[in-house]
Amino acid sequence: MKEIKLQASLTKECLVTSELLASSVGSGIVDVYATPMMIALMENTAAELLSQFLDEGETSVGIRIDTSHDAATPAKMKVWATAQITAVDRKKVTFHIVAKDEKDVIGTAQHERFIVNKEKFEAKAQSKLDK
Repeated sequence: MKEIKLQASLTKECLVTSELLASSVGSGIVDVYATPMMIALMENTAAELLSQFLDEGETSVGIRIDTSHDAATPAKMKVWATAQITAVDRKKVTFHIVAKDEKDVIGTAQHERFIVNKEKFEAKAQSKLDK
């Protein structure tokens, strides 16, 4: 693991398509951007931001997210998530994330990720099948 820079940030964009609507992913019956899809964009943005500080064989896993989804976004609108590193405690990294559409802030999150050795992490998970 390289030195992780506090306040480093990354913004990712996505277009809200019909596949990302609550009515399509099963999180509701309304035709607006689904909360689980917003959270996935937030987590993906944080993971990609952190990846530049990882050594070969390392990855990060989400261990906590506290999210609010504050405004609805219709299909065909763009959404951006901006993740910023706010704290580092050994292998635990904390992020503040803001999601916006073309009109409003639509959500915020506090998110924690833990840095792991990918091979060892997956092997431990797979070992559950052996018991």
